[in-house]
Formats: sequence, C-alpha cells, structure tokens
Amino acid sequence: MSNTDLAPEPTGATAGGRAGVRQWAALAALTLAVTLLAVDGTVLALAVPALVAELQPTATQLLWIGDAYSFALAGLLISMGTLADRIGRRRLLLIGVAGFGAASLLAAFAPSAGWLIAARVLLGVAGATLMPSTLSIVRNIFTDARQRTRAIAVWSAGASGGAALGPLVGGALLEHYWWGSVFVINVPIMLLVLIGVAALVPESRDPRPGRFDLLSALLSVAAIVALVWAVKHTAKAGVDPVGVGAAVAGLVGGVLFVRRQRRLSAPLVDVSLFARPVFTGTVVASLIAIFAFSGLLFFFSQYLQLVRGYSPLEAGLRELPLTLASIAVVAIAAAVLARLGVGRALAVALLTAGAGMAVLTVGEGYAGYAPLALGLVVIGLGVGLAFTAATDAVLGAVPKDRAGSASAISEMAYELGVALGIALLGTLHTVLYRSALPDLSTLPGPSRDAVHESLATAGRALAGDGQQGAQILAAAQEAFVHAMQTTSLIAAVLLVAAGVIAWKLVPSPRQP
Repeated sequence: MSNTDLAPEPTGATAGGRAGVRQWAALAALTLAVTLLAVDGTVLALAVPALVAELQPTATQLLWIGDAYSFALAGLLISMGTLADRIGRRRLLLIGVAGFGAASLLAAFAPSAGWLIAARVLLGVAGATLMPSTLSIVRNIFTDARQRTRAIAVWSAGASGGAALGPLVGGALLEHYWWGSVFVINVPIMLLVLIGVAALVPESRDPRPGRFDLLSALLSVAAIVALVWAVKHTAKAGVDPVGVGAAVAGLVGGVLFVRRQRRLSAPLVDVSLFARPVFTGTVVASLIAIFAFSGLLFFFSQYLQLVRGYSPLEAGLRELPLTLASIAVVAIAAAVLARLGVGRALAVALLTAGAGMAVLTVGEGYAGYAPLALGLVVIGLGVGLAFTAATDAVLGAVPKDRAGSASAISEMAYELGVALGIALLGTLHTVLYRSALPDLSTLPGPSRDAVHESLATAGRALAGDGQQGAQILAAAQEAFVHAMQTTSLIAAVLLVAAGVIAWKLVPSPRQP
C-alpha cells in the first residue's frame, strides 16, 4: 500500500498504532456530526403543524418538505462516499459540515414553502457527505482492531441514539420557540464539529483512485431516487402506473449501474465486494433490521402521543431508555465482538432486539409504562450492538483506501431500510387500523372520513362530539393499538430472520 494512503498519525497516538487522546477527541467531533444528522432526520415531524400554519404549503409541497431531504441524501451517498476516497475524506467532511450549517439557516428562516423545500434538498446534499466521510475516517485513524470496534460502537451510538433523540429535542424546542428552531440548533453544533475536525482529524484518501465516472454517479442517483420515490408513492397512493414505472426505471438504472461498474477499471463501487459473505450478509441483515427498527420509531412516537396522551416532550422522555441502552452498549461492544466474532455477535444482537420488540408488543396492550420501558431497553441493547457489529464487519472487509465506498454502501442500506420500513409497515398499519374500526355510519361525512384517515385526524374531528365522539375515539385508539401490536410482532419476526441470516452468512473470526 502506498505511503500516501494514510496521513501521519496525529499527535497523541501511542506506540504500535494504538489511538491516543487526540484520536478519541477526533472521534467525539465525528460522532457529534452523525448524531446531529440522525436527529435532523426525525425532528421535523413534530414541527409540521407549526410550519403548516405559518407557510401554508399545499399538500404536494408538504410531501416534498418531508421527502426532499431523504431523496437527496439517499441518491448521493454512493457518489459522495467514493468522492471522499478521491479528494480526501477530511476535506469533503469540512465542506459538508459548512454546507449543512448554511442550509440549516436557509431552512430556519424560509419565507415560503418552496424556499424550505430547496433548503431541505441542500441539507440532504450536505448530509450525504457526512455519513460515509465520518465512518471512513474512523476506519483510518483507529488501526487497532479492538479500539476500532470500540470507536465504531461510539459512532453507532450517535447514529442510533440521534434518531431516537429527535422527538425529544424537537419537543423541547417547540415548547419554547418557533418551528425554525429545529434547524437553528444545527448551526452552533456544526460550528463545534467544524473546529474539531479541522484541528484533530488527519487527511486520508485512496492513493490510486482512478477517474471519477460521472455517468456512474448519474446512474446511481437515478436508480436510488426512483426506487425510494416509488416506495413512498406506492405507500401513499397505492399501486398505480406511475409508481410501477418509477420502480421499473429504478431497477433498470440499477442494472445498468452494476454492469458499468464491472467494466470500469476504477469503478464508483467495487461490486466484487458482494462476493464476500461477510459483506453481503452484513448489508442484507442490516437492511432488514433497519426496516423493522424505523417502523418502530415511526409508530411508537404516535402511540405515546395519540393513545397515551403525552405531549411531544413527554413522549420523547419516555423513549429515552432506548437511547440510553444503545449508548451503554459502548462499554461492552468490543469485548462481545472479541469473544463471539462479528457474525455471532451480530446475530445475538438482532435476536436480542427481536425479543425486545416482542416485549414491547405485549406492553403496548397494558396501561403501565414499565413493560414499555423494559422492551425499549432490550431493543436499545440489541440495536446498539447490531449497528456496531454490522459497521465493524463492513469496514473490516475492505482495505482502508476503499473505506469511503464501503461506508456509502452501508449507509445506503440504512436509508433504503428506513424508507421501506416507514412506507411498507406504515401501509400495513393503516390497513389494519381501518379494518379494526367500529361502524362509523352514524357519524357525519367529514368526521367519518377523518376517523378513517388516521387516529391523528380522528382526535381533532371528534373533539367536540360529546359522549358519542369520546366512545368512537376510544374505539379508534384501540384499533390503532391492535394494528401497532401486529406490526410490532412482524418487526420482531423480521429481526429474528435478520439474526438467522447473520448467523449463517457472516463469518465469526475472533479478535486476539
């Protein structure tokens, strides 16, 4: 390997390549960036009522406000991961951090819905530079296997914990400030990240990257965005020619992309990585796990507010056990992976998360909070260890000079899992909710339509309907709970299936 692959070890490294104080401080800055990115993915949902009242977007504009970020992020992950390997991971990360802060200000003070959509696109573009860059930098500055596992555990805790912290942060801000505050909070945090990365993180890149293939980048964007859009569209509108056409276009783009990568001497993505069982098994297991986990987060926040009656802040506080448990895994992750090996550790983690989901399924039918807290803790432990094991397996399967590309594939699986989980489990939940509703023929037309649409609209429509409205609302809440228990049970089964895949396909060499 060329000596230009790695920059000189930053001051603070110990003899033998073990990380010192400066590397761990650099990890803190990288983890803060990815935590904020994860928070930003879930915090906007709580601000929707306030921004709708002020900006008055159309229904189509409101959909784009929510989706523009994920489309830009998912579409550019592969291109940005490979670009980081070519121009320097630290350089691209600094550009992305500055861009994310600037786009956050544009979003916070958006005077119109169109302005906010454009700002959300820019946030997605900047966000696509952060995830693979931070992860590939971790791969390069932590050369000791045990320390790398521990560092990845910290990084994973930031990623998984940030998603769960979104409702808590959003609830706290929206109780005191206007809707733009959920974006303004990004700016001082990104400034800290910018200073930390500039001062502590060494530069690294692929010494022989080859030419950046623009056509491959365009094909990857077209394939991924078309597939994600098709999933979201079908979940909202059902199966129709437009959604099917988008899915076909995405699949065709994906096939053309893979064929082109096989012919190029310097491909955007090394598709031969998927010939390695450790890589393919980990990516598939991770996608299934994220599918199940994202569906849980999406429904559980609604359940706490619409069924249990908590405010956004109170709901966020009651989701904290999951976040704290996923962070606590940092203390044991390296030892577990060293003892069990990556494949078995990933399998055990996913089976643990599945058990926690089963506990949560039962707890959703009881009035007390204790069963819910227990289920969240078990899920947090499992998910935290699973993220760590999966990320460690993906990065350990490739040389350091290809870390950006491998990280992008891993993050792509994450984004697809989120999109599929919310869309498909969301559609199933809606179908089950509507099938469990009582007879609504005695309600006026607008109220009947509102109850049929969702529990959120049912609560607003039935607020002034007296005893009859209260009875129907209670029945709608019960239908929501039954639907959620079914989808939670399905998520538990999926996590068990992902655990079996990891056990069968991912090797388990033990670290010394």
